[in-house]
Amino acid sequence: MDGLGETGAWLSGVASGKITDFAGEADAADAPGLRDYGLVKRLALLVCLVHKARMRARDELATMFCKRVALQVKRAKAELESIRERQQAIVEALIGNYRTVLQHIDADGPVQAAREKAAALTAEILGAVTELDQDAEAGAVAMRLGDQLAAALHAMAKALLVQAGALGGRGGGGGRFRRVRAAVRADREGRRPSRQLLGGAAVRAPTQGPLHDVRPDQSSGTDRHLGGQPGPGRACAHARRHKHLRDYIPGRYEDGRPVDISFATLNWQRAVRDKNRSGAFVRKYFEAMVFAGLAEELRTGDVAVAGSEEYADWSQQLLPWDAVEEKLGDYLVEVGLAEPGDDTPYDAVLFRRQMEDKLTAAAAAADAGYPDNEGLVIDSETGIPSLKAHRAEGQRASAKALEQEIKARMPERSLLGVVSRTAYWVEWWRRFGPASGTERKLKDPFGRYVITTFVKGTNLGPYEAARHIPGVSGHELSLAANRHFSIPTLNEAIADLVNAHARLDISQAWGDGSTAAADGTHMDTYLNNLLSETSVRYGKPGGIAYHHISDTCIALFTHFIPCGVWEAVYIIEGLLKNTSEVKPAIVHADTQGQSFPVFALAHLLGFDLMPSIRNWKDLTFYRPTKRAEYVHIDALFGESGRNVIDFDLIESQFRHLMRVAISVREGVISSTLLLRRLRAGSRKNATYTAFREVGRVIRTVQLLRYLSDAPLRRRVTAATNKVEAFNGFSQWIGFGNGGAISDNDPVEQEKTAKFNALLTNAVIFHNALYIAEIVRQLQEEGWEIDPEDLAHISPYLTEHIRRFGEFHPRTRHPARGVRPAPGRRLQPAARRRPRHGRIRPSGLTPPLPGAHSPPLKRRTASQLGL
Repeated sequence: MDGLGETGAWLSGVASGKITDFAGEADAADAPGLRDYGLVKRLALLVCLVHKARMRARDELATMFCKRVALQVKRAKAELESIRERQQAIVEALIGNYRTVLQHIDADGPVQAAREKAAALTAEILGAVTELDQDAEAGAVAMRLGDQLAAALHAMAKALLVQAGALGGRGGGGGRFRRVRAAVRADREGRRPSRQLLGGAAVRAPTQGPLHDVRPDQSSGTDRHLGGQPGPGRACAHARRHKHLRDYIPGRYEDGRPVDISFATLNWQRAVRDKNRSGAFVRKYFEAMVFAGLAEELRTGDVAVAGSEEYADWSQQLLPWDAVEEKLGDYLVEVGLAEPGDDTPYDAVLFRRQMEDKLTAAAAAADAGYPDNEGLVIDSETGIPSLKAHRAEGQRASAKALEQEIKARMPERSLLGVVSRTAYWVEWWRRFGPASGTERKLKDPFGRYVITTFVKGTNLGPYEAARHIPGVSGHELSLAANRHFSIPTLNEAIADLVNAHARLDISQAWGDGSTAAADGTHMDTYLNNLLSETSVRYGKPGGIAYHHISDTCIALFTHFIPCGVWEAVYIIEGLLKNTSEVKPAIVHADTQGQSFPVFALAHLLGFDLMPSIRNWKDLTFYRPTKRAEYVHIDALFGESGRNVIDFDLIESQFRHLMRVAISVREGVISSTLLLRRLRAGSRKNATYTAFREVGRVIRTVQLLRYLSDAPLRRRVTAATNKVEAFNGFSQWIGFGNGGAISDNDPVEQEKTAKFNALLTNAVIFHNALYIAEIVRQLQEEGWEIDPEDLAHISPYLTEHIRRFGEFHPRTRHPARGVRPAPGRRLQPAARRRPRHGRIRPSGLTPPLPGAHSPPLKRRTASQLGL
């Protein structure tokens, strides 16, 4: 890719969004398709494709490098833990030997007492046999001793046992001691970090080559806020310049300056130096140290990769302060940080005062309400807090009866019929089309888009579906999915169904659209691809379909993300990319939604983040000032005078906080990219420290609200349960291929997740429409329906849906002896020409009477291609 030229210079001044669109159009086309373009446009598409591929190659190389190092670190930790266990056993053995030695040298100890007892027993034996002749026969000895023989032999054996127990000791012996000492020496040598991290030259060799071609020595612009502390970027460049050396690397640069390795721990700094070779580094240890540090700084954003997109210097992508200052007034009103019509200048001092007042008021309210808080209990002696568990009341009998009646009256439909009906009613299929205006349109776009959505949403795959659906071929379905469906158009189609669902009266029974919940569900993938990782939560490899579910039970937005990422970074992005009319202001998540930067960014963007907090006892509550103390809840904040918010830092970083927030809102920088870099571990990034302090304020406020408001806790639990129900429903719909995504391309994996969300939303809208019609019928028949009972009726109904359609056995088949007509040759079934572009989804009907659906255009069957 680099050999083709500097693509950034070719596309200077072109908007990044247009470059992405052109690259996607070129990527979806094949060679014959590109020949249909004019020369100028063809070159433009190819230039954009090469530019994005060049950036993507760097991103994937850096990602694979970070994963490779993370795997080695994981193995190193496991081996280190094994070494510690072995050393614990060795230490216990040494203590046992040391005790034995002390027993031997202690005159008043048990060894001396045992010796004296053995001597006494030996004296008894000698007294019994002292008069015997040494040459006497055994029979004469037996006659002389008589009954004393057995007693003498018993005393002799006992004396020997006592003496052996005293002198042997547990675990004693020089041989065992030498073995223990050798084991200690071996483990001490094995604890060198490079051995655990790289595991030898066999692992290091394939890692070196590609890293010497990438240039991760560009420091991120974030380090200038803390004085530009040293990092592994220059050390990596130093190792690259001396890649021809075998065992040692010079400890100084070409200009004579020493190589700064202060970014590493003291253990690393000792390991890379050789006592017998001053002024040089051991190469294999030096590279291990650099790789570990570089992977960590790539993860936190302290180092940037030149020519990359995901690992670029994100601080250079932010809007300048002049542009931010122009938008600041309207933005503050929009997100609720300022009141409309207030002419008071909003500056760093006012922002600090807002943060202080917010935390002070929340702590005072929680302290004042503690006597009436029946759920929170703080032990007066130990100070340990606890929450009383809430016992759910369960579904009422009237709600169960209503649910059974609705299920009994739901009309049976095939899944393909459901897709066809919703496409006819809502017209979401019109969002799709060829990426280029020069490409020929389909003769029957309605039919082709409907069946493609069905095939991709159920995860059947185009060629497998073509075996079961007459009239289409796998090539046609694959071509339509690649060229006519894109991620932006899929998002728009999903938004169309969300808007149509919001206009139904029945949707108000489940919620008003002001709240959403975010959570993920596992999806299997092939192992050999970049996004596939082993999930700690699910215990198997794959990816995560991360959904934002409205309180009206429909999906607002969907991501497909790796298992290893922190899910919290995608919470904000889904809300910002939601293009529907439903705009939630409150977002719930599971325990993984906790993160200081996420809390901070959500507050700055006007969202109220309230995750489900299971491990709240292990979290830190922060005081507004050192002198702040509380009558009832002071134990929550820990030791007096500790855990205090640094409001001076928040005030000093006000401009940078506003730059980041407005840049994210304007779409200049992705919130996901930002939050990936604003993670714990950064040593240079002042932006992280500012977001951390704001996040501490907001999380403490939310924790106090969570502990003080029992109805709020129940709402959070209900929202997360609703997401879990949606995840199960979407997996039931995506039944094809065992639920595994067969494509290794991250873009196609994202499209698969969105196809499934589109199909799931279509079924939810279809179910809601029929539930509303059945409720009207029941009311006309005299049923008294309580709105609370109606809220318990979920639109995730499956009993009336036939996922596989209908199968009609053929009574006449040419291969079973049916003769052709005279003069006509029998054509094998495999060679029959399909009627391209014709599908037969059954049961398209006009809208239900009385349903509040969007205006519809009636069409004839021929116009619909049926």
